[in-house]
Amino acid sequence: MRKALLMAAITAAATCNLTPAIAETKVAETELEAIELQLETLKKEHETRIQVLEARLLKTKEDSTGQSNFNPAISLILDGRYASFDNNPEEYELPGFALGGEAGLGENGFSVGHTELIMSTNVDDKFFGQMTVAIAEHEGSTEVELEEAFIQTLGLGHGLTIKAGRFFSEIGYLNNQHAHSWNFIDAPLIYRGLFGNQLIDDGVQLTYVVPIDLFLQIGTEASSGSRFPAGGTTNDVGAWTVFADIGGDLGIEHSWQFGLSHWQANNIEGRESGGHAHGAGGGGEETPSFSGDSKINALDLVYKWAPNGNPKNKHFKLQFEYFSREENGAITMLNSGPPVETSSYDGDQNGWYLQAIYRFKSQWQTGLRVDRLSSNNTGSDSDVLAEAGLDDEGHTPERISVMVEWLPSEFSRIRLQYNRDDSYEEPDNQLFLQYTMSLGSHGAHPF
Repeated sequence: MRKALLMAAITAAATCNLTPAIAETKVAETELEAIELQLETLKKEHETRIQVLEARLLKTKEDSTGQSNFNPAISLILDGRYASFDNNPEEYELPGFALGGEAGLGENGFSVGHTELIMSTNVDDKFFGQMTVAIAEHEGSTEVELEEAFIQTLGLGHGLTIKAGRFFSEIGYLNNQHAHSWNFIDAPLIYRGLFGNQLIDDGVQLTYVVPIDLFLQIGTEASSGSRFPAGGTTNDVGAWTVFADIGGDLGIEHSWQFGLSHWQANNIEGRESGGHAHGAGGGGEETPSFSGDSKINALDLVYKWAPNGNPKNKHFKLQFEYFSREENGAITMLNSGPPVETSSYDGDQNGWYLQAIYRFKSQWQTGLRVDRLSSNNTGSDSDVLAEAGLDDEGHTPERISVMVEWLPSEFSRIRLQYNRDDSYEEPDNQLFLQYTMSLGSHGAHPF
């Protein structure tokens, strides 16, 4: 009996001693499970947040570059306008300049301007490609033109870039910019007189950025010369361009760029222009045709100011370009019948424009532009030169333009512009109301 009681007492004592240890073990196990659960929850939360951040980063990259890894960036530029002219736009001329390309004024009243469809993307890590299709209404019919189609190298190294295909030439400052990015609805008079608005050609371009503190770019182009202002039919290199641009900053609020360029086409054959027909010629009308050599020299200067270096709410831009052209050869009036009318031709033409743009509020800016041209063309038959539009008629073409525009965002613009155009004998008051809308991603514009 005593022995049984003693064993019961020992067992009870042992049980009492083990209970706290077991309880502590269970508490520890519960706390460990709780910590592991919290850790797993945190891992899941962090993984979710990381995935969200990665997705945002990818979208931001796509938005900023305007393209994805799989699809080209697509941009559609919508342009519409209302125009009012005192004179008949079909009778427009620039005395001393035989107009070609798209040098006309456009139509009175409401019309759709150039609609542009732009597709671009990195082909791979070596090449970038872009295509621009222009859609426009002309004399009641819709015309589709391949405006640009080129490839461009990426990461070639040593400051070198090669572009090949159809592209805007780097001559001057404004020429390589799409019309929808211009500060005025129309091209400067000298661009209209020399290029028929813009110089575009098929060829190859090489540029080199010199590794110095200032921005210094030099380059050259070799092109077919099959488009105006060369305009001849060639099977080889028909035109050459060389150019150089240098620029930099003056503090954080001021920046500048200065450029020189030269374009030349030798042995041009049969470049047609409008003469007094004011178009590209053709049909049964007499059309001037030029054969010979042509060269153009250009100088451009751009200055920009923005308070504290931020142009969003306020900035000022001053832009100046000067061009001169020399031509030697012969002018033949096509469709003139026998005897064929021909004259030797020695052309000397030049012109400049100066424009100032001031953004006085975040969504409003205004601008002023002054154009002036002159020419001194001579030849063996003054009547032929007059019929070709190369007689200055004792007149100096000039024009003053003012505009104001509302920019609700970087993708939309409403512009009102007035020109006092004294291009020929009868001064013309011209009024334009234009909208320009950009749909989709679009690359940044140059300096």
